[in-house]
Amino acid sequence: MRCTSKIALLLCLLVGTTGLTGCSYFSYSAKYAVSSSSEDVRNTYFYPTFASDLCVAGGDITGDEDVISSDVSAGLFDLNNRETLYAKNVNLQVHPASLTKVMTALVALKYGKLDQVLVADSNVYVNESGAQKVNLKEGDRLTLDQALRILLIYSANDVANLIATNIGGSIEGFAELMNKEALAIGATNSHFTNPHGLTDDDHYVTAYDMYMIFNAAMQYETFSEIINMTEYSTNYLDSSGNSKDVSVSSTNAYLSGSQSAPMGVTVIGGKTGTTSAAGHCLILLARDTNGSPYIAVIMRDTDSGTLYSDMSSLLGEITK
Repeated sequence: MRCTSKIALLLCLLVGTTGLTGCSYFSYSAKYAVSSSSEDVRNTYFYPTFASDLCVAGGDITGDEDVISSDVSAGLFDLNNRETLYAKNVNLQVHPASLTKVMTALVALKYGKLDQVLVADSNVYVNESGAQKVNLKEGDRLTLDQALRILLIYSANDVANLIATNIGGSIEGFAELMNKEALAIGATNSHFTNPHGLTDDDHYVTAYDMYMIFNAAMQYETFSEIINMTEYSTNYLDSSGNSKDVSVSSTNAYLSGSQSAPMGVTVIGGKTGTTSAAGHCLILLARDTNGSPYIAVIMRDTDSGTLYSDMSSLLGEITK
C-alpha cells in the first residue's frame, strides 16, 4: 500500500561519528557492530533515512502465506518507496515496554542539549521487580549524551527517569511532552504516562505509531549513531564529586551477533522491549544490498526466540 504524499524522501547519508561535547570530566568509549563481511555496507549507510512522508496501513497486508505465525502486531515499511510491505494488527493498541524509550529519546533530543548535565533526584529509583537499571543514586550527574546512550543501548529505566525529570521538570511533565510530540508526528493512537515503558494501563501504542515515532527519531544523527552501537563505557560524577564507571552492552541480538539477519539484509540498529504485559517487542532499521532503508516492528511476541525468528522472517520479505 503506497503513501499518497508526493514529497521527496530526504536522504541523510552522513559519514564519521560525533563526539561528546562539553563537561570535560565526562568521557566515553564505544565499539560498533561492524563485521568484516558487512563493513562496507555499515560504513556507507551508517546514518539512516528519515522520510518526511509516510507509508500508510489501513489494515492487514500479509499475503497468501503469512510469514509470521504468532498473534503479534507487526509491520514492515519501505521508506524509499513509501510502501507498507507487511502489516498485521498494526493499529491495535498494545503495551510498548521499552520501545517507549524511542519516544523518550526523540523528546529529549528535541528539547534538550547533548552537553546538558542531568542531576538525579529521588525519581531515579526504580523498584519494580526485574526492571533493568544501572543503579543511579540521588545526586549522580550525567550529560544528556551519556544518558541517551545508556538509555537506548542498555534500556536502563532509572536513566529514563533521569532524562524525564531534567528535560520535562517531572515524570508527568515529560509525559505531556511525549504525548504532544506523538500527536505532532501523527501517532494519534498512542498515549504515554512514563518515559520507560513499565506497565501502566494508560500507556500504550500501536505498531504503526511506533513506526512513525522511530521514523521521526531518525532525524537526529545522535539517535542514528546510538542504535548501531554494541557497547558503551563512560564515567560520571556522584553527589560527592567522585567518578563512577559504567559499561553496558546492547540488548539487540542482531547487533550482539547472537542472531543473523537474512541474506541480503543488514540490520543497522533498533530498540528492544520486554515486559509481562507487552510481551517481547523489537523495532529495527534495516537496509537491502542497494542501501535502501526499511523499518520493521514486531510487538507482543511470546518469547525471545520466537521474536527473532519472526523478525528474520519479516526481514526476509525485503528481498522478495
